[in-house]
Amino acid sequence: MADAKTIAVCDDEAAIADLVAQLLVGSGFEVRTFYAAADLLAADDREAFDLVVLDIMMPGMDGFACCRELRRASSVPIIFLTAKDEEIDKVVGFELGADDYVVKPFKPRELLARVRARLRRSAAPADDARAGLLEARDVAVDEGAYSATLHGEPLALTPKEFAILVCLLRAAGRPVASRDLFESVWGEKANAQSNNTVMVHIRHLRKKLAAVDSSQEFIETVWGVGYKLG
Repeated sequence: MADAKTIAVCDDEAAIADLVAQLLVGSGFEVRTFYAAADLLAADDREAFDLVVLDIMMPGMDGFACCRELRRASSVPIIFLTAKDEEIDKVVGFELGADDYVVKPFKPRELLARVRARLRRSAAPADDARAGLLEARDVAVDEGAYSATLHGEPLALTPKEFAILVCLLRAAGRPVASRDLFESVWGEKANAQSNNTVMVHIRHLRKKLAAVDSSQEFIETVWGVGYKLG
């Protein structure tokens, strides 16, 4: 297909690299597979990739070093696909310029959703941060269209769940007190039952987010305070 996006997959474990490549090809993408970071970098000098799926633990040059080299000359979206699941590894990956981080073993549907979301974002116009559009950690809400997505996948939310998500996104990573969530979403003064009411709706919202991506917790509990989109 002439307009198919080209994705580079780099993993020293050939079985995994080939599995990911097969998954992407089956979804209509063009794929170039590499089993060493040096080979990917050499090809990047000659070819234009639309996205890179990159392992971290590889012999010779690892994924972190490869990401650093790619970022010297390119803004291509990079998704780490790795068995390294420590928080510090994720922090390092994002600081080096990665756009997303998927932990092995991965769910095919989740990986495809993240790939599509990153490709959509890279193709979006620069003024996409229009009024009413809120986004963090690949959770996006369009208040005007009354729609919410995770990794580009639609979320079927109730009005209260949608309003809670909007409050958390507007807080930009800061914790929001349960009392404030209740008064903002329900439009009533908080009472003895308001914390439980908010907690139940947060639980349902978490389940809907986890149905798309169960590899991480998007809504964190800040004990003694409330909740935040972490």
